Amino acid sequence: MREDMMKVVILAGGFGTRISEESHLKPKPMLEIGEKPILWHIMKEYSYYGYNEFIICCGYMQHVIKEWFADYYLYNSDVTFDFTDNNRMTIHNNVAEPWKVTLVDTGYSTMTGGRIKRIHKYVGNEPFMLTYGDGVSDININELVKFHESHGKIATLTAASVGQRFGVLDISKDKVITSFREKSMDDGARINAGYMVLQPEIFSYIEGDTTVFEKEPLKTVAEKGELKAFIFDGYWQCMDTKREMDNLNELWASGKAPWKIWD
Repeated sequence: MREDMMKVVILAGGFGTRISEESHLKPKPMLEIGEKPILWHIMKEYSYYGYNEFIICCGYMQHVIKEWFADYYLYNSDVTFDFTDNNRMTIHNNVAEPWKVTLVDTGYSTMTGGRIKRIHKYVGNEPFMLTYGDGVSDININELVKFHESHGKIATLTAASVGQRFGVLDISKDKVITSFREKSMDDGARINAGYMVLQPEIFSYIEGDTTVFEKEPLKTVAEKGELKAFIFDGYWQCMDTKREMDNLNELWASGKAPWKIWD
C-alpha cells in the first residue's frame, strides 16, 4: 500500500429509511448485491485504482459492519477446525484484500457533517476522498483525483446527470459550482453523486454533530467559489429503494454490472 495515496472516507451510518423493509435488519451499506454488501462493491472500485486505506463512518447498527469485517478473512477462505488438536484452526487458500479499514463509531443520530468531523483525526491534515455507502459507479477515480489536483480548490464532487431526487448543482462554464440546493420536481440539473475529493480545510466548515454536510458546509464553499464539479456521464446508481436494490442484483447476476471494473 503506497503511503502517498489518499484515504477514502465512506459514510455508512445512516438509517436507510427509504428502504426500511430491508434496513431494519442491517444498515443500508450492508445490504447485498450478489451476496456482498454494497459497501464492498464501493471499496472494490477504489481498490482497483490503488486506493486501499478506508475509514468507514459507522452509526446505525454499527456492530453489523464491524462484525462483517472481523469475519471477512474467515468467510473468504477455506478453513479446517480440528477439535482433536486443541480446537486448532487452519486457513487454506485465503483470499485477502489489500485493505486497511478503520471502522469508526460516529454516533447513532449524528448528521453527515458531524460524522465527517469525527474522523478528522484519522484523516489528518491531508486531502482525502469521500463518498456515500449506498451508490455504485464506473467513475474513473484517477481522472477524478487528477481533476481535483488541477484546480486547487477546497472541494470537488462528482456531478452526475440522472433523473432522481438529490441536491442540485448550478455549474458555471469553468466548472465552478455556484450553488448547492435542493432538487425541485421539474429540475433537470446535475446532482451530487458523491465521489468527492476534499482538502483538509473542509473540516473548518463543519460545526459539529448536527451539521448536515450537504447544507451549510457545501453551500458555503460553493458561495466562496471553492467547490468544483467533476462532470460525469457514466454509470451511477444509488440503492434507496427495494426496486433499485433488485435492479442492481439483476445486473450483477447477468454478468453485466457496469460498476464491476475489477476482475
